[in-house]
Amino acid sequence: MRTTAVVALGACLVACTPHASSRAGTGTGTSASAGPSANVGAAAAVDAGATELDLHDAAADVPAEEPAPGFDEILRVLFAEKTSAAPILAACPVSLPGDARVRCLYDERYKGDAKAAAIALELYVKWRIVAGVEVPHTMDGGYRGMIEIRPAVPVGENRHHLEWVAGAIRDFDTFFGELEKSRGGEGRSVLFTPNAKSPKPYRFQPITLRFMRSVAPARTPAAYAHDWDVAYNFVGTLNISADAVRETMFHEIFHLNDAAHGGWSPKALGEVFDFVAHKCGINTACLTPYTPNETMVRGGTYYSFVPGNGVMEYAAELALRYYREQRAALRHLAKVKPFKCGPPENAKAWTAMKDEFFAGIDAVPACP
Repeated sequence: MRTTAVVALGACLVACTPHASSRAGTGTGTSASAGPSANVGAAAAVDAGATELDLHDAAADVPAEEPAPGFDEILRVLFAEKTSAAPILAACPVSLPGDARVRCLYDERYKGDAKAAAIALELYVKWRIVAGVEVPHTMDGGYRGMIEIRPAVPVGENRHHLEWVAGAIRDFDTFFGELEKSRGGEGRSVLFTPNAKSPKPYRFQPITLRFMRSVAPARTPAAYAHDWDVAYNFVGTLNISADAVRETMFHEIFHLNDAAHGGWSPKALGEVFDFVAHKCGINTACLTPYTPNETMVRGGTYYSFVPGNGVMEYAAELALRYYREQRAALRHLAKVKPFKCGPPENAKAWTAMKDEFFAGIDAVPACP
């Protein structure tokens, strides 16, 4: 359940930290410690053949217009907190064959935890998702205050975070295939081609994962997203189970798609959101029929309508509700009252969301 948690989903939609290719403290409300050319390094000799995954099997499902990250980009993401590339380049020299050299990077980053290395490499092989670390910086968390962020590697006692995220990606891959099949497609997520109302496919891969830890006492944000990066907090209040992480990841990845659609949510959902916010304020009883999900800010109201969050967070929670309902319908799981069958504002928002991002597909039966 996502209730009674202090949450900060999507707190940095625009740019808490800049993209790896321009990571030099230029992001909104952020002070990064080093530029991109410096943020790589650290290594020792490894067995480059430590995993059995074949990189030549990689990413047949990745859209051709999204090129695979090269060696230098993988290096920057995996070792984002380091100040010198020399040690890792010495451990993974150019003399290694290309596939073995990439494996070497993963073995170095996840040294001491072969299982974690294998999971991270699987994310790259199957979906071109590079699972590295965030750069150390201090972010402006708005009403949450200034939050110190430190890089964190998901190994050992923290490997379960990587496992949960990898499980989420596997589920998304299956889910979008199921959506495609439901409208007569071949059931492969890359074939989830939008209709005329939705000019861009819904993308969950490739993306960049950046693991981090907020410094105590802060336990927010649980995650944030920008520029096809998702940063994940080991101590985030929501990141407590595989299911919770799966839903958090869907929420964050929606923010990336929202931005890729030209900042769609304010234009498309602003009228509905403003109507509800004006009508109800923070009154939870009034908001209950309108909130897509039950997540609440401790001592406050539904996360979808927290003052200051704005329509983009409502939109991400609506996308999550779509995922929940479609997943339940397609897999014959326990169902809840359809969101679209609530107040008319819900149906209006629901229709706009499914048409823009999900090719108009709705496996949930029509309302009575």
